[in-house]
Amino acid sequence: MSASTMSYKPNKLALLTAIATTMVITSGCQSLKTANATNQPTTMQGQNADQPKKLESFNITGKIGVTTPANDTSGTQGGSAFYAWGQENDRFAIELIGALGIGKTNIEYNGQTATLVSEKTGTLTADDPETLLKKATGWQAPISQMPYWISGRPAPSDSAPQLDAQNRLVSSVNGDWSASFTYKGNDKLPSKISAVQPQGNKVVMTINH
Repeated sequence: MSASTMSYKPNKLALLTAIATTMVITSGCQSLKTANATNQPTTMQGQNADQPKKLESFNITGKIGVTTPANDTSGTQGGSAFYAWGQENDRFAIELIGALGIGKTNIEYNGQTATLVSEKTGTLTADDPETLLKKATGWQAPISQMPYWISGRPAPSDSAPQLDAQNRLVSSVNGDWSASFTYKGNDKLPSKISAVQPQGNKVVMTINH
């Protein structure tokens, strides 16, 4: 597991452990069942016992980059931020540093309501984190699918997930988002997730487990 770089008040998710202007990462390891290898990427059919289970609890850090398509008044825009993400079942807390043009940002979700607090926007709420992020920044990102994808597993609403020769998820589709997954060596958990939409929205997320 990774230690994050900030802490939340005791009555919030106690998932992230220290505050600093730079991130200090303590690397850990997780053991997941190794699947039987096949020769070519395959399409996952239904529930696959060899696939890793969704991680119900994790702390990760990394960097996220977001690109939005050009419109009538502006060209393609983009931004990036360092993040720390703590998850416990359906609840999560995310801190963004250098946060996509709105300053340091905290996003929390309790399973029913998402809350965002930033230096620029103040406090905003919405029913889901995707709506909240778009309201605050204009960016789009498949946040609700990420806990599954971070676990190396397709989300329940995904279609046509593809597996590599080591039975690892390498691509999946959710609505109009198409996601691809990169791994380091024989790791079972992805080190990078890239998700794109046909209209030009793109999210690239590096992951330190």
